[in-house]
Amino acid sequence: MITTRRTSWVVLVLGAVSFVVLAWLLIPWHPYPGGALELPDERDVFTPEELERMLAYSGTARWISRASLVVSLAVACVLGFTSLGRRLVARLRGPWLLRVVLAVAVVTLLGWIATLPFGVAIHRLQVRYGLSRQDWGPWLTDSLLNQVVGILTTSLALLALFACIRLGGLWPALAAGLVAVLVVLGSFVYPVVIEPLFNDFEPLQRGQLRTEVMAIAEREGVDLDDVLVVDASRRTTSLNAYVTGFGSTRRVVLYDNLVDSQRGAAARGAVLSVVAHELAHAKHDDVLVGTVIGAAGAVTGVGLLGLLLSYRRREEYATPEGIPMLLAIFALASVLAMPVQNGLSRQVEIRADVDALHATGDLESFTRLQHSLGVRSLSDPSPQAWSQWWFGSHPTTLQRIAIAHRVLD
Repeated sequence: MITTRRTSWVVLVLGAVSFVVLAWLLIPWHPYPGGALELPDERDVFTPEELERMLAYSGTARWISRASLVVSLAVACVLGFTSLGRRLVARLRGPWLLRVVLAVAVVTLLGWIATLPFGVAIHRLQVRYGLSRQDWGPWLTDSLLNQVVGILTTSLALLALFACIRLGGLWPALAAGLVAVLVVLGSFVYPVVIEPLFNDFEPLQRGQLRTEVMAIAEREGVDLDDVLVVDASRRTTSLNAYVTGFGSTRRVVLYDNLVDSQRGAAARGAVLSVVAHELAHAKHDDVLVGTVIGAAGAVTGVGLLGLLLSYRRREEYATPEGIPMLLAIFALASVLAMPVQNGLSRQVEIRADVDALHATGDLESFTRLQHSLGVRSLSDPSPQAWSQWWFGSHPTTLQRIAIAHRVLD
């Protein structure tokens, strides 16, 4: 255990230093000029009717989501830090590898069942407010498929962890290297293995929009082979786009309802603002940057995990019976890491906005887009500061509009 503890300290320090250095070098800490922003009044951006609807939905959705998070953590902790989880897993029969998968499935599905009422409530709310058009059958299928994917990927990660632990006291170093590789590999293969399980993709058809997208890509210096359209409209009414993967699996993907919304010059300008934002992510290889920083963070997490486990007997955690405890630790760690992860994400998103504004030079379309996105998603225009700090992966609508005026006025 002493060897494990020393190795864990080395892994923790190396991971933390790597994370800080990579974040310092790769994250845009000053993406726009000037000092503190002067935010517009939300009443100058949205009508009273829009604000009433946005606050009614976002307030209800926020409390449902927070309650779901608390319940999921409570279930994970009860299973992981009491004897209940060990007793449940001890009842599972079969080969050792099968018991690992079954243990992950039991813990995962119990957590899913416990939070299912909150998921149903959120979906009902989204349907009532027109954010979702998905029927209950497809919604449940998607939810179950998510659980299956999570069970399989978690099982593979735990099997790799157990294999490292069996090699002796230096296992944290071996696990750190392996988890870094898995993070990079997962980000690389996700677009071509996981995403097609949930959606269909097709190339953006030739026409004016494709021509303009390619022109923006050229202005931003992005080597773009193709742009894909995803059939998101069968689930949501949101207008969105995203970049995923890197290298040969990098994709710029537009929601089909975003493409269908481009009727008229004003609507087209808003669509091009979205596209320019995503192309900025591609220009800076933000997916790869996030993956590399995430790998460093995962190495840090392995070091912390090694320290925690070094005070326990190996049979307490290196067996299927130890899986509930490991999953509880992972769940807590993921929530505690949110402020750091989302803080970095917000900086990257601001840079993408700034680059998009420089590429299009269209302040009016960008502002109109932010208004439209806020109204369509019914997001809170002025969330509490602590909530935005902990849970906000993007700047708020008012912040994005203020930044746009700072950049182009």
